[in-house]
Amino acid sequence: MPTKRKKMTKIAAYYAIFDPAKEGGFNVSFPDFPGCVTFGRNFEEAKKMAKEVLKLWIGELNTRNKHVPKQTERPIIDEVKVSVPA
Repeated sequence: MPTKRKKMTKIAAYYAIFDPAKEGGFNVSFPDFPGCVTFGRNFEEAKKMAKEVLKLWIGELNTRNKHVPKQTERPIIDEVKVSVPA
């Protein structure tokens, strides 16, 4: 009886942007995957949804034999203060 081979998998890490929504919760986007977005009612749900949608997105790219990008360099996010008229 032939044995089934397990598919090789690896852990891939990508940066996600968690943007607080005006109505509450968080919108999530991925710089390496334009158009791949999701939402969570709180930060924990947003992280869970981000993981789920990214896995589905990458799975669809693989199904269509499309290129799965490598993680870009870590973005630098900083606050910039300027004076504006009151």
